[in-house]
Amino acid sequence: MSTSNNSPEQSQLGKTSAYQTQYDPSLIFPIPRAEKRAEIGLKIVDGKAINLPFFGMDFWNAYEVSWLNMRGKPQVAIVSVFAPADSPNIVESKSFKLYLNSFNQTKLAGADALLSLLQTDLSTGFGAPVQVTITPQEQFGKAGFQELDGMLLDRLDIEVDQYSPIPEILRADHSQPAIEETLVSHLLKSNCLVTGQPDWASVQIRYVGAPIDQEALLRYLIGFRNHNEFHEQCVERIFCDIMHYCKPQKLAVYARYTRRGGLDINPWRTNFSTGKMPSNLRNARQ
Repeated sequence: MSTSNNSPEQSQLGKTSAYQTQYDPSLIFPIPRAEKRAEIGLKIVDGKAINLPFFGMDFWNAYEVSWLNMRGKPQVAIVSVFAPADSPNIVESKSFKLYLNSFNQTKLAGADALLSLLQTDLSTGFGAPVQVTITPQEQFGKAGFQELDGMLLDRLDIEVDQYSPIPEILRADHSQPAIEETLVSHLLKSNCLVTGQPDWASVQIRYVGAPIDQEALLRYLIGFRNHNEFHEQCVERIFCDIMHYCKPQKLAVYARYTRRGGLDINPWRTNFSTGKMPSNLRNARQ
């Protein structure tokens, strides 16, 4: 599918949509990552960012997934999608929901048949291979919760009067020895790029480097409160701003966004490997 002219404004966001109930992969609406990456200073060549300062994953979880078995009986499951950060596209979330709903009256031979279609269609949409897992109904009871670990920035009693990101306030004390630290805030809120609807998240920042001013970091994160961007774009902006102004040796930013329309999107960006990806267990607000 071509994405050369796909912009958020052309998607189904904020528009009345007819919900298709028969399988239709054309509903997937890819949006190139390049334009927003250029905005935060990343190098774009031939419409694609190169020499990314991070790697990572977008973890998608879909809780409203249903299809019919070959006898017409409805089936339900939870679907998780793992899209690499270096894929050329994101998939607009409402189109993702419309696509999933197109299975509602579609007969499939089983979960493996669904998995095969999801893997193929979503890899095409993101423009790179994605991993898909399906949690069947009988395993719902094993789905756990886990909060992001780290020192809570929200404990700080600060005064705030700016609700747009001001990266210039970020700073680190380079006169001090490097430390390893994990910081968490539950006060990240941004808004949908198209509709302006609020997006709520918890964010975890792991770094090795000069001690980052925690009050300034919390003010910066709260500054996203009136900012309009998609989840993935916010996390990449946070990563690049901290790298530019605080210059840590290692940095990882992970945000767990609350679900909307049965979907949650959880971007993770890092410049170092810990040997494993972060857990995709949902937190209490999800």
